[in-house]
Amino acid sequence: MNIDVFTLFPDWFDFFRGQRHVQNAIEGGLEFDTVGYRDTTPLSGGQVDDTPYGGGAGMVIRVDVVEAALEARYGGDAAEIRDGRRVIAFAAGGRQFDDALAGELAGEEALTFLCGRYEGLDERVHDVLASDVVSIGPYVVAGGELPAMVVCDAVVRKLPGALGHADSALEESFSAALEGGPEYPHYTRPASWRGRDVPEVLLSGDHARIREWRLEQSRERARRRPS
Repeated sequence: MNIDVFTLFPDWFDFFRGQRHVQNAIEGGLEFDTVGYRDTTPLSGGQVDDTPYGGGAGMVIRVDVVEAALEARYGGDAAEIRDGRRVIAFAAGGRQFDDALAGELAGEEALTFLCGRYEGLDERVHDVLASDVVSIGPYVVAGGELPAMVVCDAVVRKLPGALGHADSALEESFSAALEGGPEYPHYTRPASWRGRDVPEVLLSGDHARIREWRLEQSRERARRRPS
């Protein structure tokens, strides 16, 4: 898989790239790169944004700046790049990101993430240059960099070898093994702490009982989740 992240702050992703599971994925063939909008902006002085038409506070990343960055990276018409790779823009009003979408993206050969900043990306980026507009939740953050890291993390974890052990992702939250429910509680030593004991079943060595307990705990957590 190839992942490119377009951003005003390429160095912010150095920390992400250094995470163990990301390194495992890179060693397994993942190509992960960042591209700076300012490096190819057609505007003078490294400008990438402008005031919004219609007035209002804040600045908007210009569509011609994103266009120039895409064409410098991939060549050809920026509007046609999404024909050959999945191009994801981030906005609070986009499609809600979930485990199903993470699995869908993990099956792609090439992903491009477009990070906005300030008031976001010009709407024509969403309409013409992006394949999808994605949100990581019903709230607002300062830019697309954190959403890009969240999505990258969830996607990379699903790549073969990223977690180091093939069984590590089998019973994660929302997995098929847990019927799509949240993950069950985890405990480790000490077995007793401040009057709270580890559930007896986990100390029993009875793997069938443990499996059933974990599945029931997952179901109970799913029932308690707000709709």
